Amino acid sequence: MGNPGQTGLFSWHPVFMALAFCLCMAEAILLFSPEHSLFFFCSRKARIRLHWAGQTLAILCAALGLGFIISSRTRSELPHLASWHSWVGALTLLATIGQALCGLCLLCPRAARVSRVARLKLYHLTCGLVVYLMATVTVLLGMHSVWFQAQIKGAAWYLCLVLPLYPALVIMHQISSSYLPRKKMEMQIPRYLPVLSKDSQYWARPFY
Repeated sequence: MGNPGQTGLFSWHPVFMALAFCLCMAEAILLFSPEHSLFFFCSRKARIRLHWAGQTLAILCAALGLGFIISSRTRSELPHLASWHSWVGALTLLATIGQALCGLCLLCPRAARVSRVARLKLYHLTCGLVVYLMATVTVLLGMHSVWFQAQIKGAAWYLCLVLPLYPALVIMHQISSSYLPRKKMEMQIPRYLPVLSKDSQYWARPFY
């Protein structure tokens, strides 16, 4: 059942967007959580590869979801970007692409000529949290749409409203409490190390 005035293609939009952000992106981020990841037994290198695979699937699903909504509204001759849900969703997609490019630079720092990897990792973590929170807000705005409220009613609607919030809180706690403090400490390592000699203590030359 589509949105009033739209074609049946519209129904595929929430399906692929939910797969992209509520499943693939969430699981790709939770891969680095020892408490909430199904792949906690894997090495960090393997989890990084799985993270990339999950984020790639998220982008592909999001692209399909975007294609379906554009086709549906074009065929129905309805205006694009006509709601808060569409505007926040468009910004989320742009931010997701930016995050993917940032992750690509971290994956191949030499090819991308990245000199400060630790700082870029901090930006990637922080912006990744912001992107996922933007995706959560987009999902919540979509649940207030006419189409969704026509499909889900009563207590089930309130349950669906709460479901996206739990992984968002888990991810926010994971990044803010575990990774951000460590990355800040890595960035604050002094550029000069004390070196002891037989006579006195002097400062060595930069070690990086």
